[in-house]
Amino acid sequence: MSKPTLTTSTGSPVANDDHSISVGERGPLTFDNHYTFEKLAHFNRERIPERVVHARGTGAYGKFTVSQPLSSYTIASFLQHSGQETDVFVRFSTVGGGQDSSDYARDPRGFAVKFYTEQGNYDMVGNNTPVFFLRDPIKFPDFVHSQKKNPRSNLPDPAAVYEFWANHPQSLHQMTILMSDRGIPASYRHMHGFSSHTFSFWNASGERYWFKWHFKTNQGIQNLNSEQAATAQPFGAQQDLVDAIDRGEYPSWTVKVQIMSEEDARTCAINPFDLTKVWPHADFPLIEVGQLELNRNVDNYFAETEQACFAPSNLVPGIGASPDKMLQGRLLAYQDAHRYRVGANANQLPVNAARCPVQHYQRDGAMAGMCPFRGDSVTSGPGANFYPNDRINDAAPVPDPAIAEPPMPVFENAWIGHHDEVADEDHYSQAGDLFRLMDETQKTQLTTTISEGLAYASASAQQRMLEQFNRADPDYAARIQQLLEQFRKSA
Repeated sequence: MSKPTLTTSTGSPVANDDHSISVGERGPLTFDNHYTFEKLAHFNRERIPERVVHARGTGAYGKFTVSQPLSSYTIASFLQHSGQETDVFVRFSTVGGGQDSSDYARDPRGFAVKFYTEQGNYDMVGNNTPVFFLRDPIKFPDFVHSQKKNPRSNLPDPAAVYEFWANHPQSLHQMTILMSDRGIPASYRHMHGFSSHTFSFWNASGERYWFKWHFKTNQGIQNLNSEQAATAQPFGAQQDLVDAIDRGEYPSWTVKVQIMSEEDARTCAINPFDLTKVWPHADFPLIEVGQLELNRNVDNYFAETEQACFAPSNLVPGIGASPDKMLQGRLLAYQDAHRYRVGANANQLPVNAARCPVQHYQRDGAMAGMCPFRGDSVTSGPGANFYPNDRINDAAPVPDPAIAEPPMPVFENAWIGHHDEVADEDHYSQAGDLFRLMDETQKTQLTTTISEGLAYASASAQQRMLEQFNRADPDYAARIQQLLEQFRKSA
């Protein structure tokens, strides 16, 4: 059986891929080395800009299967029937480090799911924690800057980390989770996932409900302590997922939601759109929806995992956003990041492309082409490139008012302006509740981990952090203060 012929990128056969054309054995190259130049020029362009956050990740394909339909809450087509299956692509990641960082950093983990539904792609872009450090996107660049390396030395800077947290008490809840024994998952298979944000369902009657996603690992929770993480292979979480799927040990998660009515949202003791707080399960219990399973690895890491573009704005009829301010910021920022990193037509790449007809009037841009799953032109063919037009016929796309989202409620007599936090905002109770749920070993691990980093912070930042810990629970603060004093004596 003859082997296929090697070609250039435009299909021309290649005679020699070992030696460039030169003037004699020891002479210089000539300018007609077009194939050598092609290889070198493409090599120079093999990378795209690294994600600012969530740079290091791994992904896999699978399916989502409905066990309990949500048709009374939403018209979302993929949530209507028991046994209904939807193809998915899932990407896990660390958050703060670059692609060369470790899978075992003490860091939140990204948990992003792309549902290829019959009404377009729906992206659930969350983390392995139910809350986050901030509630307003204007602070996100500052937060990430404080958590990354020092801009002068390019070294880790725990003083900056705690200086930011000392100035932002709203971070206390998420920081408590991060520094706890769940701060370093042993693998992507052994951690939960959460939307963290509040989203909205609406049903055929136009009734709106607020909800949060929960993905509960069926493999059980497993974590590493700081000492174990320090000696683990930096690519261990990625290898664990790839190897498990190759062995046929398909990881899975039980998918659940919390649901809140509009009336409950108006009377809830907490702001249900505050990303730094959880909804009490006693008031809003988990409702099982289905199962998520991963069963196929990618064939090309760069083409699929690295170029996968997830965005909270990728919504489908029946699922909408909420007044969550951080979510509102992400609706803009994520799509903008993908256009910058991958290009204006990133959604035409196979991993990002919808599995249903794509019809719109957006045109051109780099890499404009065809929808890879149907062969349909995503530039609406040779007809008009604007709407409305006088050439509308049965084949031309038109809006469908039947799937319109009901009006978003306003929860107060609102004035446009820079609104500060409520003066007596409670940043502390839920962090204190979490601390009190821990056993003695967990409390010791938590406070030791915090103290090891807080010891590098300024005296002012240490004092402000201790005040936060004390308001959460006096024992929380006392343990850390005692450890800080020990560090001072041994320094």
